[in-house]
Amino acid sequence: MFDLALFISAFTTLFVIIDPPGCAPIFATLTKGTTRKHQRAMAIKSVGVASIILIGFAYAGEFLFSKLGISLDALRIAGGIMLFIIGLNMVFEKRTESREDRAEDLLEEIEDPEDISVFPMGIPMIAGPGTMASLLLLKSKTSDLYGELTIMAALVAVLLITFVSFLIAGPLMKLMGKTFTNVLTRVLGVLLATLAAQFVLDGIRGALF
Repeated sequence: MFDLALFISAFTTLFVIIDPPGCAPIFATLTKGTTRKHQRAMAIKSVGVASIILIGFAYAGEFLFSKLGISLDALRIAGGIMLFIIGLNMVFEKRTESREDRAEDLLEEIEDPEDISVFPMGIPMIAGPGTMASLLLLKSKTSDLYGELTIMAALVAVLLITFVSFLIAGPLMKLMGKTFTNVLTRVLGVLLATLAAQFVLDGIRGALF
């Protein structure tokens, strides 16, 4: 039967790890200057890619990693390095400065907008090492089919919230104005770089100790 306590526990854990309110401004920043159609497509693809990876990893991750000799600590280090590069680009506006030039006319459509659905939004922002490790830990607490389905239901609920937060993030940041969004971009870049450094430290700590 449906286990409400397990659902709440799994939902809370995954919500904190994925952090939809924290991911949404980063998504809005990385898609700034693109059309609403592109932003919707990126939201759908980001959550879709993450969903496939997380659900697949929940059932095959432990077996796959053991066969390849890859640890979650190695995944944390690699993901942290990649996120740190993205954070630096956000701080120095290298990622968005060309878009701002092309977006002066709001009616002009960007011909070749950047696809950020797989990296960094799908991986590792949503389907990151923390989320993968959390799914494995949650699944280890239950041994029946109903328990596994309850955990998957919690994951789907968090992913739906993430999708909605992506859709509304762009319009909200546009209403806040260019100066505010520029400041927010740099602040988020610093936070993202800090988070990336923590990923690397956690990976090194786990590997050595």
